Amino acid sequence: MATRLRLISHKLCPYVQRAVIALTEKAVSFDRVDIDLSNKPDWFLAISPLGRTPVLQVGDAAIFESAVILEYLEETEPKPLHPADPLRRAEHRGWIEFGSTVLNDIAGLYSAPDKAAFEAKAAQLEARFARLEARVAVAPWFDGEDFSLVDAVFGPVFRYFDVFDEIGDFGILSQKPKLARWRQSLAVRPSVRSAVSTEYPALLRDFLKRRNSWISQLQTQAAA
Repeated sequence: MATRLRLISHKLCPYVQRAVIALTEKAVSFDRVDIDLSNKPDWFLAISPLGRTPVLQVGDAAIFESAVILEYLEETEPKPLHPADPLRRAEHRGWIEFGSTVLNDIAGLYSAPDKAAFEAKAAQLEARFARLEARVAVAPWFDGEDFSLVDAVFGPVFRYFDVFDEIGDFGILSQKPKLARWRQSLAVRPSVRSAVSTEYPALLRDFLKRRNSWISQLQTQAAA
């Protein structure tokens, strides 16, 4: 009998969403356990050396870090999400790392304390996405007709902008038609949609409000 997987999660974590999307695309059954990262339970700290989500429990073993979890699933589960060609596979791994850099920039954006810092981060993100616009295929997914792990990584990235767009137009994704089509394809993909709960937008808005950052102020103004 196969060991049932257990994914330790946080409701807003984009890295958790990557793992959920991959598990869903591969039709792997798993249990999801959400924790509060501001009050981490001792049992979680015992299995997560870095104190971060996600952690995938496979029997008595615990796999931490999303990129490692994705590779483990590729090696152990059917329905591969990496290209078969080694060179293309290596390129995809590079763009997954690029996606992690974009997530770091997004964290810098919503944490920016003032207008100048916010605009600097917005410009940096716009440049990142311009680079991505030059690479992404015109077809529905990153590299053409086949959904890949790169798509699983960028689904959570674009999800942030569903809430950011309610606050203001920061020009980060403007004039990027291929990204707009890709974003729309990801938005309706069942695995991407189901990677978060229906309360995700409200949770993210509350999270942004509590940052006491520049975007917190803009959000308050937009809601007034």
